[in-house]
Amino acid sequence: MTYLKNKITDRVNPRMFRSERLQRCRLSECRGDCCIFGVWVDLREMEDIMQNAALILPYMPEDCQNPGEWFVGVEDNDPHSPTGRVIHTGVENRLDHSGGTACVFWLPDGKCALQVAAGANGLHPWRFKPFYCILHPLDLDEQGRITLDEAEEMVHTTGSCVIPAERPIPLIETFEPEFRYLLGEKGFEALKEIVDKCNDETNSKE
Repeated sequence: MTYLKNKITDRVNPRMFRSERLQRCRLSECRGDCCIFGVWVDLREMEDIMQNAALILPYMPEDCQNPGEWFVGVEDNDPHSPTGRVIHTGVENRLDHSGGTACVFWLPDGKCALQVAAGANGLHPWRFKPFYCILHPLDLDEQGRITLDEAEEMVHTTGSCVIPAERPIPLIETFEPEFRYLLGEKGFEALKEIVDKCNDETNSKE
């Protein structure tokens, strides 16, 4: 367990050990505001999506039925991506999106066609979801550890995926689904143990 704890601290920024007055947005209200500019996708993720295009196609918007147009033909380097190379999803003009544009996989109710397709086929909802979509609104620091921008900046950003909460909530509770998925069950339990210990130490000093 000690080894696992050390690996967790290599993957999670201490920023995430806090409790803050934040909670998740409501999809029924934001309708996927964060999808406005699309997302960077690892080349391996793109290949997986293309290989499963037949499963995804039935859930795509009517004007996005050509898999060859799902990604922009420009690549970039990304040291935190598994292959080290990423490609961007296509972005479409969408008058029914608050920003006027949206990711090619965005649906008018704010859901993601990739996530809807996975669920409809009995798979984990995030089976086809790109890593950076799963991660958002979390981010990676310069060391590649999972982190989050400061609360004041986030809650006052239009279309933010977090909104104010009435009481402080542990960040690992707010983002529990993401941590369980990205770290695995054992990793998440190790993270909880670290956070509980930090809270105990803080309380003993008060």
